[in-house]
Amino acid sequence: MSSLSWMDPQYLLDHYGNAFFWLSMAIVFVECGLLFPILPGDSLLFAIGMFIKRGDVDISLGLALLLLSVAAFAGNVVGYEIGRAIGTPLYHRDGRLLKKKYFDQTIAFFDQYGNKALVIGRFVPIVRTFITVVAGVGQMDRRRFFTWSAVGAVLWACGVTLLGYFLGAIPAVHDNLEAAILLIVAISMLPMVFEWWMHRRRRARATVDPTPGAGSTHHEA
Repeated sequence: MSSLSWMDPQYLLDHYGNAFFWLSMAIVFVECGLLFPILPGDSLLFAIGMFIKRGDVDISLGLALLLLSVAAFAGNVVGYEIGRAIGTPLYHRDGRLLKKKYFDQTIAFFDQYGNKALVIGRFVPIVRTFITVVAGVGQMDRRRFFTWSAVGAVLWACGVTLLGYFLGAIPAVHDNLEAAILLIVAISMLPMVFEWWMHRRRRARATVDPTPGAGSTHHEA
């Protein structure tokens, strides 16, 4: 067995059967709150939708969407509370998995998008793991955090799962699950790529026109 087999949805389904769904729920929860950034959240959600469509997982689509949304939101709440309690020491520690650069990338993402980062960040690997911790470290108002986190949880969990459900009916996708999942992961990286490109454009404009205030915009706190 490969050391990365546990990240392969088909492997998990073959070995755990219907328990695959509950295992996937746990992984979604952990990825969204317990500071393990390298987990297959996107691919699992996509695969769950496809497996439900194929009849490989015995759970209704509606119930699956509800439970996955709850798991994603609950993970966010835990991550937020971790951030409020011990987030600053974790940042300065700069460990092997909890790298300082991950926090820095997430802080920059949060500064760029404000409240909306809790929604947009859901679709960006690594960012979705640390965004809630950063919100906790920054003492973001709980009501505001819960509201935007709930929106992000529903859009991410339901959106990616439904994508897998409807695309699962296409033979080319059905027969090439690994390739389809890689495509979904690549698509999930597009917001980060777009942000990097926009940052380069803003920096280039600021270099050409060094007038105070040039190229700067006001962002929601």
